[in-house]
This record gives sequence, C-alpha cells and structure tokens, in this order.
Amino acid sequence: MKNTFNQTFKKPLLALSMLGLSACTILDEPVDVVKPFELNQYLGTWYEIARLDHSFERNMSNVTAQYSVDGDKVVVINKGFKQDKQQWDQAEGKAYFINGNNQGLLKVSFFGPFYGAYQIHDIVQDAQGYYTDSLVIGPNNDYAWILSRTATIDPEIKQRFITKLNALSISENKLIWVAQGDQQ
Repeated sequence: MKNTFNQTFKKPLLALSMLGLSACTILDEPVDVVKPFELNQYLGTWYEIARLDHSFERNMSNVTAQYSVDGDKVVVINKGFKQDKQQWDQAEGKAYFINGNNQGLLKVSFFGPFYGAYQIHDIVQDAQGYYTDSLVIGPNNDYAWILSRTATIDPEIKQRFITKLNALSISENKLIWVAQGDQQ
C-alpha cells in the first residue's frame, strides 16, 4: 500500500513541484537579445525614457535604474518620484544571467523567489564601445523600457527603438514617455 501511494501521489507531486520551481523565471515571449553583451558596459545609472504601463511604476516620473555587481549577482536599484504621493520610491532587486554572461538575457527579482526575464533587445554604443541607450523587453510584450544614459534620447535612436517595438507588436501609442527633471 505504501509503495502504491509513493508511485501514485508522491512522485507526481514531486515532479510537479520541481516543474513549478523551474517556472519561477518567467519568459513567456523570448525576443532576440544583444550578443555579445558586456556587463561592465551596462553598469551604472540609466534614465527611463519610456515604458509600458504597469502597476509598480504607475504615476512615476524621474525614474532611474542603477546597476552594480555584488559577487555573482547584478544589483538593481530602481528609483522614481511618485507624483500622486509626492514622494520618492525605491526598489532593490537582483539579477542573474540565464544563458551565460555574454548575452543580454537575465532574470530579475524584486519579490523573493519569483523572477521575470530581462531581455536586452537592442543597445546603442558610443565610439568607445560604452553602452548609451537600451531597449529592454520583459518576460513578454506587456513590459518594455527605453533607457538612456542621459535624461533625453536622440530622435534617431528613439525611432530605431520604436520601429523594433512595432515589429514586436508593441504600439508606440501605449508607451508612457517619462518626465525627467524637477519633480512636481
């Protein structure tokens, strides 16, 4: 009877549990990512130029993301000004490479064991190879960010990223252009 219980219930439950744990990194819609990718060129501060609407950044302006390394993880500190509450808000997360550190595909978490994909879909480099602008897609096309090292973006780069978003069926009309500057 005990052996039957193990075969009937325990092993399938264990298999389902393992499958559930492996699904903790959400990657619903993979996109092409930057290859080769150099993390050292990505570290530092980025300004959020545009994003798709989602609850954790709603009503935020002056949004920045700071990337640094701590051991084997990338520390992510997102900061922005909540217009509706008239206060600064900050969240700290951690990210790890999914398929090696030579491509722009990471898993990021701000909420414990649950990770979402952070797919660096396109990147612009200056003459020295330093990353200056980035187009990031989340675990699916409901999440997208245009980032820049400065609070504004060159119109040609902006159009390049919008064209790439359109190719992914993400409409420019859905983008929120983030106010950067003095908080209101």
